[in-house]
Amino acid sequence: MVDESIWDSVRTSRGWLDAANGTGDAELTCRILKLTEESGEVAAAWIGTLGQNPRKGVTHSREDVAAELADVAFTALVAIESLGLDARSLLHACAAKVRARTDTT
Repeated sequence: MVDESIWDSVRTSRGWLDAANGTGDAELTCRILKLTEESGEVAAAWIGTLGQNPRKGVTHSREDVAAELADVAFTALVAIESLGLDARSLLHACAAKVRARTDTT
């Protein structure tokens, strides 16, 4: 079960963004596109973990990748709330859908 403080942080972040940037479609577009930016940071961290860029070498750890993945997850939850929907309910529904697909008992 996700800790209540996470949901509080999601709602607080949404409120902070609403107050700073408004809630129009352009702002919602930016919040959704923020997921792409965060995903790019995951990719960059993974490339850095592998040392794939010979000029830079190994620049990141798996922990760095995991932290970037957490940023993606949190950003997605804020985007869902920004659409006026309940991120908690949607996340539970998504987990149930996946559980139903993967339940082999």
